Amino acid sequence: MYRTHTCGELRKLHIGKVVTLSGWVKAKRDKGYLVFIDLRDRYGVTQLAFNRNNNSGLTDQAVQLGREYVVQATGKVIERSSVNPDLPTGDIEILVSELNVLNRSKTPPFTLDDETDGGEELRMRYRYLDLRRDKMRKNLEIRHRLAIEARKYLDDIHFLEVETPYLIKSTPEGARDFVVPSRMNPGQFYALPQSPQTFKQLLMVSGFDRYYQIVKCFRDEDLRADRQPEFTQLDCEMAFADQEDILQTFEGLARHLFKTLLNHDVPEFRRMTYDDAMRLYGSDKPDLRFGMPIADLKEAVSGAGFKVFDAAELVAGICVTGASGLSRKEIDQLISWVKRPQIGANGIVYCKCNADGTFKSSVDKFYDQNALKKWAEACDAQPGDLILVMAGELHKTRKQMGELRLEVADRQGWRDPQQFACLWVVDFPLLEWNDDHQRWHAMHHPFTSPKTEDIAFMDTDPGKVRANAYDMVINGAEIGGGSIRIHDKEMQHRMLKLLGFSASQAEEQFGFLMNAFEYGAPPHGGAAFGFDRWVAIFAGQYDIKDFIAFPKNNAGRDVMIDAPAFIDQEQRDELFPDNKAPATTPPHP
Repeated sequence: MYRTHTCGELRKLHIGKVVTLSGWVKAKRDKGYLVFIDLRDRYGVTQLAFNRNNNSGLTDQAVQLGREYVVQATGKVIERSSVNPDLPTGDIEILVSELNVLNRSKTPPFTLDDETDGGEELRMRYRYLDLRRDKMRKNLEIRHRLAIEARKYLDDIHFLEVETPYLIKSTPEGARDFVVPSRMNPGQFYALPQSPQTFKQLLMVSGFDRYYQIVKCFRDEDLRADRQPEFTQLDCEMAFADQEDILQTFEGLARHLFKTLLNHDVPEFRRMTYDDAMRLYGSDKPDLRFGMPIADLKEAVSGAGFKVFDAAELVAGICVTGASGLSRKEIDQLISWVKRPQIGANGIVYCKCNADGTFKSSVDKFYDQNALKKWAEACDAQPGDLILVMAGELHKTRKQMGELRLEVADRQGWRDPQQFACLWVVDFPLLEWNDDHQRWHAMHHPFTSPKTEDIAFMDTDPGKVRANAYDMVINGAEIGGGSIRIHDKEMQHRMLKLLGFSASQAEEQFGFLMNAFEYGAPPHGGAAFGFDRWVAIFAGQYDIKDFIAFPKNNAGRDVMIDAPAFIDQEQRDELFPDNKAPATTPPHP
């Protein structure tokens, strides 16, 4: 056998036993007559000891070992003379009597330590080496445990895991599809699923009642730290359930995961409407680990002759607790930050609330002490605080203030990754207007049901219609969300018509679903959670790439295997014989 034990399990109780270990050479220390090797596998590190006085030939062999050589070592477990308290195996070492080199290794292009000297692109090119680092191993172990515990919780409450197809039909709503040409159906294409949405609804029609799946999904969209072209969802659906049933079920799931993985007791989730989230925090995924709600200052600042404020649709402020001591240089850095194209603001007006109760602002020319006191009252600012103010168009300014709020919190150190603030954002708009296409788009997807009390607005004022939709937000990240679905054929037709589908287009794209609704579709709803994001949050991070075994870079490439890649002419000819152009369907309006 290659090993009797792993490199992480030997302890004092094993002293005197002869064991065999196999693993990779992590480090080597040559002390002359003594040579020490740190041997690593997935389970830990054990020190191997070679004594030249006992066996000079074996010791010489150990000296020749390089980093990442794969070796097998047999020897007696002995007590270590200098204990290493940082290692679980730090009380013992192996006095080696036999050493076999199972495979040699080139010198790795970067150090395989937690604090590596390899940049992201280099580490992704040699991902199989990067995954040997303890940090990366622990990340994937967290992912594994989260999957196991999610399955346990859902199984206990009678959810059934069902696999759905990866080769499906392209639909015009949502992000861009990845498409796959069909050799057996020339000129036609499959699409890779952005989610199993329609299939899980069909499972509810089929009577499966409670479904879940940990499933790969695909979106051809621009990437960022919390997005990948292929990602994993924890996808769920429930029949005979209303919104409250679903929120309680998946809040329970979240609490279970926090408790089992982090031993953290999460209080009851806060509920917040979409309108309140945008008004108070400038975001539909507010970070509530700190305060700084956005205050409306329009009434307090109007009429003083300052045109920037008088002409603005919204004048908004945030109170930065205890920050009146910020220097002019630090405030100027914030002003420069909001002027970046990514934020697009014109600047910031500030007001310092001095410890003696007086105020000092960047617009003292227009506002006296009494006027600035009204600012402080509107923002609930106290002596020692700093008020930051922005003005402009309502929705744009709210978003800019939301970004500024997060940036200030980062600079103040208020976004502790070990602290968790969880909430549900509810009552989203059903629709949003797209200026480019001059039509309504579904804010979530076309299968989301409207609030019953708002259905009348679908014909008269669609922008007023609220959705039976909800998002789970943790620490300012949207972990997932869902909705109560439409389960009536006529209502689904009505929704698609509102989105600009003709009757024939609706039938072509979604006829299978609406036909199913005619065979006794139960009321149903569900949610889908970004599994990669959830794992990252649990590890106190935001970038999901380190929690995926083989991710893509920011250009959507796998630099390790060099994909995507061109295919050869023979493959192309099989897919497109005679170079015929693929057939197309009429474009969606």
